[in-house]
Amino acid sequence: MEVLLEAAVPLMAEAPARLAVLEARGVTRRYPMGDAVIEALRGVDLTLYEGEFVVLLGPSGSGKSTLLNILGGLDAPTDGDVRYRGAPIDFGDERALTRYRREHVGFVFQFYNLMPSLTARENVALVTDIARDPMAPADALGLVGLGERLDHFPAQLSGGEQQRVAIARAVARRPDVLLCDEPTGALDCATGLVVLDVVARVNRELGTTTAVITHNAVIARMADRVIRFGDGRVAGDERNASPAPVSELRW
Repeated sequence: MEVLLEAAVPLMAEAPARLAVLEARGVTRRYPMGDAVIEALRGVDLTLYEGEFVVLLGPSGSGKSTLLNILGGLDAPTDGDVRYRGAPIDFGDERALTRYRREHVGFVFQFYNLMPSLTARENVALVTDIARDPMAPADALGLVGLGERLDHFPAQLSGGEQQRVAIARAVARRPDVLLCDEPTGALDCATGLVVLDVVARVNRELGTTTAVITHNAVIARMADRVIRFGDGRVAGDERNASPAPVSELRW
C-alpha cells in the first residue's frame, strides 16, 4: 500500500506555523563494540513541533530507537545538541534529566512493562502519584477506552488492552511529548489499529506532540509528517498531504 505524500523538499519538510518542542542538531551516537565502534546516529537534524503527529519510518538498525531514547532523555548523544522548547537538555545532570522525563515526556514501548500484581488503575497510579498535575487514573483509562476494566489485572487483559493501559500510564501525567517505539509491533493488525486509534485520539484531544517509531510503512499514512531513517541518518522528511483515518489502514 502506497504512502501518499506531497512532493516536498526531500530532506526537510517545510516547517508548520507551530512552536518547536524538540530539536536535535548534529546528533551522533557511537557505541564501542570490542575493538570496533558502532555509529548508530550520524549527524541527525530533526525538529518536532507542537501538537503534530509524526511517524519515524525505517528498517531495524536505522537509528530510530536510538534517536527516540535521546529525545526522551533515556540516552545521551556522543555529539550534538538537543533542545526542549529552546532550552538545551543537559545530559550530564541526572537530576535534571529525571525531572525532564517525569514532567514533559511520556513513553510507550513495544512491550507493555506493566506490574502483573497491580490492577490497570494501580499501574497508572504508579506515575500519577509522582506527577505535578496528573489526570485521575480512571480518567486516563477512560480516554483509552478501558473505563470498564479499571480493576482488572494484566493477566486478565488482552495484549491490546495491556498496551492501552501502558498508553494511559504514559499520558496520565499530561506530557507535552508522547514517544512511541513500535507500539503495535507485538500485536496483530486488528488489535494494532485499536492501539493506533488510541494514540491518535491522545494527539487530537490532548494536543500532545506525538512521535511513533515503526518499520511498517502503512502506519505512515496516518501521520502529519513522515521522517524516513536509513543508516543512522534522516533520509527524508515529508509532509503528508492528506493523513488517513486509522479505519482505512490495513497490513
